[in-house]
Amino acid sequence: MQQNIHFPTYPAGSHNYLKRLYKQSKGHTSDEGSPIRRDLDIAVVGAGVGGLSAAIALKRAGFSVTVYEAASALGEIGAGIQVPPNSSRILHSWGLEETLSRKAVKPEGTYWRRWQDGKIIGDTRFNPVFSEWYGAPYYVIHRAHLHEVLHDRALELGVSIQLNWRVVKYDLDAGSLTRKDGATIHTDLIVAADGIRSPARQSLLGDRDKRLIGCGLAAYRAAIAVEDILADPETSWVAESGSLNLWVGHNAHAMTYSISKGELFNMVLTHPEANEPETWDRSNALTEMKAVYSGWDPTLTKLLDMVTSTQKWPIQQIDIPTEWSSKSARVVLLGDAAHAMLPNMALGAAMAVEDAATLAECLKIFPRRDTLRNALDLYEQLRIPRTRAVQEASDLHGFTLHYPDGPLQEARDAAMRPEVEGVHFVESPNQWSDPMTQQFCYGYDAVEKVYETWRNNSKDPTTREKHYSAV
Repeated sequence: MQQNIHFPTYPAGSHNYLKRLYKQSKGHTSDEGSPIRRDLDIAVVGAGVGGLSAAIALKRAGFSVTVYEAASALGEIGAGIQVPPNSSRILHSWGLEETLSRKAVKPEGTYWRRWQDGKIIGDTRFNPVFSEWYGAPYYVIHRAHLHEVLHDRALELGVSIQLNWRVVKYDLDAGSLTRKDGATIHTDLIVAADGIRSPARQSLLGDRDKRLIGCGLAAYRAAIAVEDILADPETSWVAESGSLNLWVGHNAHAMTYSISKGELFNMVLTHPEANEPETWDRSNALTEMKAVYSGWDPTLTKLLDMVTSTQKWPIQQIDIPTEWSSKSARVVLLGDAAHAMLPNMALGAAMAVEDAATLAECLKIFPRRDTLRNALDLYEQLRIPRTRAVQEASDLHGFTLHYPDGPLQEARDAAMRPEVEGVHFVESPNQWSDPMTQQFCYGYDAVEKVYETWRNNSKDPTTREKHYSAV
């Protein structure tokens, strides 16, 4: 029976069941395989997660796409990465569900553990309920495997990827890229997914581009063979756990989970660091790491004893700029270049995937050279407030994770007790569990938001409906 449904404009989850029902009845739609060809040539700078995501989204939308990467070979540094449902839902729509299901792990949830003895103080449930609530699962995956999945899909779609292409100059007005040997590429639109130290952002903002912002923290990254953990009766339960395990203490935490089909155990250990990265003695990282966590839960320290090598990484972010595109509408920022943030909500890569999906949809609505300004205005209207809010959530969650023992820590742990005890709760300091924050983070539909915002922006209903039916 057809009925007119009015969805709330206030923050609420009360009508989400109707949204899910509506999406199920519509089914999935895609331009892939259609004869649509949109007359824009687009250059994507950077072949990381953000750049490859942009290439896939734009190619599927019918644009000609070439990726320019500085490295001589593709690859990702690091180990585990989290893929929450606001991004996995997009990746599924790009045809990657089956591949992700094979290469990634679907954790049951995350246990917060007290630093000193491993006592559970927080409990977020991810799978299988997230697929029902948010339309896709919560994955954890080796970063190299995610990169491989995206790279293979981009090639499958016919994206051209040019290596050894380190851009030394962006011409914001002409829409051109120049590398060290003087080779220059002219294109209709440059999507700069060139990382946290983005030269494109520096060209765009000039003196307004502030230096990277540290937070007095750094992270050790390490991986252990799961078979080694299983061989020790005192640690085997960690590898057998279907959940992420997070030890939290004063100004430090240790996030751990299985990746690579359960064959590797990923560890990210955040700790205080007052010095600039340029001054670090990285050769001593393994000894430093074990010293930092001396006196923590014996299970954690035993795991650290199994680590044979580690890398130390700075934890930095940027002040998200108020403009992401050039006045000429020929260059636009995407991913960490636009919004590098602290990892406390594990949403940085997810924001890049959302960027890619959003930009592609904006360009589908405004697909010509003379409408690029409209497309990029809509993109900025959507992405700048969204990423600023998520950056704030990441900042604040960091404080919650790192309380010293005392009144704040005790109040936090008491407020998380209902989720640990499995009783109903309406709020939690654990933002992965807090119902409102969870809905804000994971319930966000980047594609739906484009058309919702565009329709609200449009003043002429007749023109709006005609245009909407054509895309």
